[in-house]
Amino acid sequence: MKARQLFLLSILLLAACTTAPTATPQLESKSTSTPEVTETATEEVVAVTEKSAPTPRPTLGPDEWMTLPVVPQVTDTAREIYTRGQELGRDPTHFSKVGDCQTNTGFYLVDFDSEGTYSLGEYSYLQDTIDYYQGSFSRTSLAMRDGYNVAAILTPFRADPKKCEKGENAIQCEFRLYNPSIAIISLETNFNDRPADDYGKYMRQIIEYTIEQGVVPILATKGDNVEGDNSINAEIAEIAVEYDIPLWNLWAALQPLPNQGHDTELNDGFHLSFSRNFFDKPKNMLSGWPWRNLTALQALDSVRRGLQEQ
Repeated sequence: MKARQLFLLSILLLAACTTAPTATPQLESKSTSTPEVTETATEEVVAVTEKSAPTPRPTLGPDEWMTLPVVPQVTDTAREIYTRGQELGRDPTHFSKVGDCQTNTGFYLVDFDSEGTYSLGEYSYLQDTIDYYQGSFSRTSLAMRDGYNVAAILTPFRADPKKCEKGENAIQCEFRLYNPSIAIISLETNFNDRPADDYGKYMRQIIEYTIEQGVVPILATKGDNVEGDNSINAEIAEIAVEYDIPLWNLWAALQPLPNQGHDTELNDGFHLSFSRNFFDKPKNMLSGWPWRNLTALQALDSVRRGLQEQ
């Protein structure tokens, strides 16, 4: 609640308390200096209170995140963030990748900046989004690096010392230099086997800074369950609901695939199985990586269209 609203509310409530009907004659006297409470004043108190009260967010039931759609829809909150970003001068044709080793790889989205390295097949409608964000797909974001996790990415000494300013963390550096309007955030590796609550604490800092900067976050679930109880994905989905931001549910997209889209030779339950991004070849679409790229592109397309329709 803003200071001015608190001040107004305290004044009006004071008036209501001191002028309420009572059997004490002097309080009913017209000579008192306390202003009389009117119906209008009462309505103002209600209006201030209603305007100041935080909007409650729904919470997810146990395992409900598993049933959330793969491709997000744009929320009113996302539109507000985007509008603020445009006022700040964010480039509507730029998006940034924020992530760890599964993001900092030539397998992830890079092909969409080169002709002949992908085919869309039945998903030809996605070409408009590929054209719109041309250059962002293959760009080496300063907010992605092997070894990054939700804590490390917020630490200035882990940022690129040659490109980032002193005291600047990786996300601050990336947003300053590339000026994106959207950030696809996919941080899959946790740190030191810490609990999901710790992951969520740092991820919330990332999301809050992104929103503050007028950059629309697209938050991704991870494809694995290395922690054993799916608690990280549950936390990621809860954060998306809490902040009313788009959620790209990659986990759900991978479940129908052989070995849930993970490499059978490594058999570590973390690395995805690889095929090139030819979405019209059924054999390729049995692997995890084409689905990660396809659904990332679908999420970006859905958010772009939703933001531009406002």
